[in-house]
Amino acid sequence: MLAADALDVAANIGLAVVISVVGGIIGIALVLLASSFLPRLIDRLTPNIDEEKEIVRGNSAVAEYFGRVASAAILGASIVIAAAILGGILAALHGPAT
Repeated sequence: MLAADALDVAANIGLAVVISVVGGIIGIALVLLASSFLPRLIDRLTPNIDEEKEIVRGNSAVAEYFGRVASAAILGASIVIAAAILGGILAALHGPAT
């Protein structure tokens, strides 16, 4: 009985490690995708402002706005991805419902 419980715990820990590694790789890919997609989305949402041209001209207000909005969106996506990975790890460590 004790050996079976130890095997179950080891299997759950192994599953949690696999889920965290796979989730981390998927999370990195999603954050990179968000990092490339969100600045283009901001450009489309502000059609009358060319952010790159304004930043080159030294308009610091546009640079700060663009940077803050893009970084906040990327940070929000990272938090959601981290919560999903943590949920998978906790589900693996908890084991199957009996």
